[in-house]
Amino acid sequence: MVYDSAIIGTGAAGISAALNLKVHEKNFIWIGSKELSSKISKAERIFNYPGLPGVSGEELCRAFLAQIKEMDIAITERMVTSVLPMNGHYVLMAGADFYEAETVILATGTAAVHTLPGEQELLGQGVSYCATCDGGLYRGRTVAVICGSARFEHEARYLAQLAADVYYLPQYRMERTFEQENITIVSGKAAEILGGERVSGVRLDDGSILKADGVFCLRDSIAPGTLFSDLKMENGHIAVDRSMAASLPGVYAAGDCTGRPYQYAKAVGEGNIAAHSVIEYLEA
Repeated sequence: MVYDSAIIGTGAAGISAALNLKVHEKNFIWIGSKELSSKISKAERIFNYPGLPGVSGEELCRAFLAQIKEMDIAITERMVTSVLPMNGHYVLMAGADFYEAETVILATGTAAVHTLPGEQELLGQGVSYCATCDGGLYRGRTVAVICGSARFEHEARYLAQLAADVYYLPQYRMERTFEQENITIVSGKAAEILGGERVSGVRLDDGSILKADGVFCLRDSIAPGTLFSDLKMENGHIAVDRSMAASLPGVYAAGDCTGRPYQYAKAVGEGNIAAHSVIEYLEA
């Protein structure tokens, strides 16, 4: 099955794009977190969103979720690790699954911009974004897991079934521990992924080094430049024109990933434009 479009990201831009594609009865897949954006939900007060003065992040998030439910729009909770062109459309790899779409809307937010030194250079040479895809390569070996969200803890448990030792570096406040004895929770922050031809370890912010054969970076989103190898970037953001078109045919971007200002109202507007550009692209 080839979708009309695939939206990556469930922040304000992704929500706006999904609502507009739904209204225009397009067949699309929306990939991201069912809890939407933590940036929205954690906002104390938002004073510049039209029609909702002083709304809290939690209130805005509830309103978004209610509208999504009312519109009967499904969110596919997966992590897209790469997007490949194929015969005029795109294939999205998400763990062991893949999805095909004529167009792609990137609404990945700013979190996707930041990668560790050595991460992109060693991608495919010991750096991975998917435990279920590449975990089998590290049976009986040592791996490090740099994790940005509790919702990926199950991937560390999976790796512990395969690897001899797992160093777990949570980039968030953990509320529970692991039952597996071969998982070591490391309190330091990852500063650099080390290696030459292959990964050799992780340097922490205190200068200490964890030796590892592989490093799994588990985040809510992947840097756009990693998803698309030929995507044009400008100052760490996706380069787009007024129609929110990126440098690849049928690829659009919206929200914080396109640059400042990082505002909900701006993201919603860009998501709207991106969706209408997709509709025009499909009709053409």
